[in-house]
Amino acid sequence: HYLKYFDKMRCLRKRSAVSFLGILVVCLLFMNLYIEDGYVLEGDKQLIRETATHQLNPERYGHSFKDLSNFSGSINISYRYLAGTPLPRKRYLTIGLSSVKRKKGNYLLETIKSIFEQSSYEELKEISVVVQLADFDSAWCEGMVQDISQKFAHHIIAGRLIVIHVPEDYYPVLDGLKRNYNDPEDRVKFRSKQNVDYAFLLNFCANLSDYYVMLEDDVRCSKNFLTAVKKVITSREGSYWVTLEFSKLGYIGKLYHSHDLPRLAHFLLMFYQEMPCDWLLIHFRGLLAQKEVIRFKPSLFQHMGYYSSYKGAENKLKDDDFEEESFDIPDNPPANLHTNMNVFENYEASKAYSSIDEYFWGKAPSTGDFYGIVFEKPIKISKIKVVTGTEDRQNDILHHGALEVGEKIVGSKKGRQCTTYLRLGEFKNGNFEITDVEHKVLFDINCMRILVTKSQKEWLIIRSISVWTSQTPNQ
Repeated sequence: HYLKYFDKMRCLRKRSAVSFLGILVVCLLFMNLYIEDGYVLEGDKQLIRETATHQLNPERYGHSFKDLSNFSGSINISYRYLAGTPLPRKRYLTIGLSSVKRKKGNYLLETIKSIFEQSSYEELKEISVVVQLADFDSAWCEGMVQDISQKFAHHIIAGRLIVIHVPEDYYPVLDGLKRNYNDPEDRVKFRSKQNVDYAFLLNFCANLSDYYVMLEDDVRCSKNFLTAVKKVITSREGSYWVTLEFSKLGYIGKLYHSHDLPRLAHFLLMFYQEMPCDWLLIHFRGLLAQKEVIRFKPSLFQHMGYYSSYKGAENKLKDDDFEEESFDIPDNPPANLHTNMNVFENYEASKAYSSIDEYFWGKAPSTGDFYGIVFEKPIKISKIKVVTGTEDRQNDILHHGALEVGEKIVGSKKGRQCTTYLRLGEFKNGNFEITDVEHKVLFDINCMRILVTKSQKEWLIIRSISVWTSQTPNQ
């Protein structure tokens, strides 16, 4: 009996030992997996930390990546004021320039001079110019500040000109960056630093004015460019836009709402090593749902530098749409546009009544066809100019046509038209232009139309319709 009892106990111990060993093995496996997973996790964290440090150094910037996700907030940077200080009153437009020492040539002083000389006294009251000296050579910065202070002292005193600098400690890693597009390492470093320079400049300018335009430090300005910019902004009132372009070159003449500057600054910092700044800007406006370029002609700013800031390389790029002398951008007051012509694809009527580089295109028009403009309010017109055809399609002009203005609107909103029209003249070589309209037309104008007076086989491109207004009539 006892022998059987001890045998049972030995079997039970063996089973218990086996069970215990099994449980122990399983626990050890789990512990091993936990340790390995923990090691991998810590390794991932370390990799993330290294990547984060490589992309943006939180300690140097003084903010965390959580702050970076808040694109509406400014970046905590200590700026050095080298000359001037911001005024408490907001201006209409801030003009931003970032400059570094060049191996050949220096155009910064000429650029600042052009900004001020090409602006009237009234325009100067509405602008603020911020120059960022973005070179780490302190001797060069000091020399430039002395030159700027001597030549533009009255603008600094008036609060129109500010010169700033960001210490090198605030910059992220600029060596050993990704060599996208097979760019040489020094080229990658140059363009990556330029992105950071612009980000710091945008961040500084975010609260100085309603609008902001970026220029490069080797630019010549058109006469009264601010007045032209204001007219364009007014003409876009009620429409959505992120970037308006007043030059087709690089990062010259790109206009933004100031409230978008913090987001743009963060965006440039996040992707500073990926690609050049002008490419990043295309992605930025696309992400904010502006799909197409909105560029105005003629250009207001021209590249004048012969030597690039990168290694002193030659840079002969010129904007052939630039006009330096004073010109008057049309008012083109709000209006409804319509036509009875057969429109080709998406070249609709609205594209002619704009200073953007686009046009209306209709298939061969017949006698009596028209392009109509119904103004939202009665207006006094001083000048009208209509251009048909393009350089590529010089025969797609209005060969026989007239321009008329009308009064006494009838009909609903969609079908409004004037009951009577007055003919102002005929088209010549596809174009029409008339001045002093307010002295030739005694009534307030409600409508305007381009009338085809003879059928043609050629299609018709209306490239631009420009309307200048005089005083607003009493309603």
